[in-house]
Formats: sequence, C-alpha cells, structure tokens
Amino acid sequence: MKFTKMHGAGNDYIYVDCFSQTTPERLSNLARTVADRHFGIGGDGLVLICPSESCDAEMRMFNADGSPSEMCGNAIRCVAKYLYDRDIVRKDTLRVESAGQEFKLELSVNDGLVDQVRVDMGEPILAADQIPTTLTGDPPTDVSFPLSDRDLRVTCVSMGNPHCVTFVNEITDELVRCVGPRIENDVHFPNRVNVEFVEVINRQELRQRTWERGSGETLACGTGASAVCVAGVLTGRSEREVTIHLLGGDLQLEWNEKDNHVYKTGPAVDVFSGEWLC
Repeated sequence: MKFTKMHGAGNDYIYVDCFSQTTPERLSNLARTVADRHFGIGGDGLVLICPSESCDAEMRMFNADGSPSEMCGNAIRCVAKYLYDRDIVRKDTLRVESAGQEFKLELSVNDGLVDQVRVDMGEPILAADQIPTTLTGDPPTDVSFPLSDRDLRVTCVSMGNPHCVTFVNEITDELVRCVGPRIENDVHFPNRVNVEFVEVINRQELRQRTWERGSGETLACGTGASAVCVAGVLTGRSEREVTIHLLGGDLQLEWNEKDNHVYKTGPAVDVFSGEWLC
C-alpha cells in the first residue's frame, strides 16, 4: 500500500490514494496499526482519498483508535493539496465530500503547489439532539458541567462532528490530558465528543488545545477551531473573525453573518511518502 504522510498545522494523517490503487481492507485495524507512533508510520489517523460521483473526491477517515470520523478540517485541506499537486484534479476550487456532506475548498497556489486552503465548513449545528448531547439548550451555551472535582462551563457545537468547548483562564496539561478524556467519554455525549480548552487573548485572538475523540491530544483541530469560533461568538467572548493559535500553528476563522457558514483558512504540508509492507 502506497501512502503519503501530510499535516495541517501539525494535525498529521496517513493518506492513501484510492484513485490509483485498490481501497485497503479492514480499515479500522489498518488505521490503528499505521497510526501507531512507535510501531507504525505514526499519525492522528488514516485518510482515504477516493473517487466520488458528485464531487471531485471523497474523504474517508479513521481516528488513531480505528473509529470512523465524520470530518476533519485539517485533513480535508491536505486532501485538496494532494489532488491538486499530483494532477488528479487541477482546479483552484475543489469540492470534496465527507460522510455525505459536501465541502468547498479554495486553494492558494505558489510555484505550482498548494500551500494554503480556505474551507467552507458549512453552518454550525446548534440543536442539542443533533450535536448530539443531552445537556440543555440549543445549543448548550456556557452551561454548568459538573465533574467530581471541579465545575466547568461548556458550550457545545457540531461542525459535522461533536465538540465541547470550555473557556479557561489557563490551559494546563492536567486539563487537556486528564479532564479531556473524562469529558470525551461522559454520558452527556452519546457519540463521545471532541473537547476544546480555550484561552481568550483578546476579541480577535484565541489560544486552543484539543483532546480529540479517538486520537487524544492533537497539535491542531480544524473542526474544533471552527467550533471555538462559534462558541466565542455565542458567549460574547470574541468577534466573528479570529486567529486561533494551536500547538501546531495558526488558523484563521470566520463565522460569516450573511450566510451563517464558518470559513477556515490554514496550511497543508507534505511530510513524506512510502510503501506500507505489513
């Protein structure tokens, strides 16, 4: 199996081109194996770049634990770069589907290669039963989320996958790595949840760390940054256009007031290519 490792702001996945080769079998098991950072290639998960009947391509993705994921805002930028740079689809604007949803991507090209991509992430999903969460509110906004040893306030949003955002005075390792997995698996989230811890620098700048459902802490989360942008507006903490600083780099976010869509701009980077022999 030929593969390419790519990252968007440090959120790294193993990409498999299913235009030129047969789709692998036992995908959940394959994702767990190749994503292992000690015994595999290493990454936050596995992404298949597949032909599509309605779009330029389809993205299928799996988390590092083998569970399927609906969407990744960083991975889909890398899919666009892969398609363009390798002459599979040579257009400045692409349409890629993921889990039945279509996304429009505008490419920034320098010296014949894509370096930045602007993604129309669509409208945020704010109905609690569609996020899904059993917390109250549509969406739950700055609601109390009691744990045995602390009481957080959280805002829940779906960007095609579920997110729980909490604004804190200081993001700590203990919050992300200990509290994060507790929230991910809490009974209020029937499909588990991605967890964002956010510091407000000012109304145009936020700092974010994410505990991702099925992958643990990642250096960036594109759908998470989109959810954070929405949560910042809903709670009155930030403007509709913000720069979000993540461990792996910066993303530019806009929750457009006219069409209600969230737009995200960030990098897409090749790391290396190889052949998986196991």
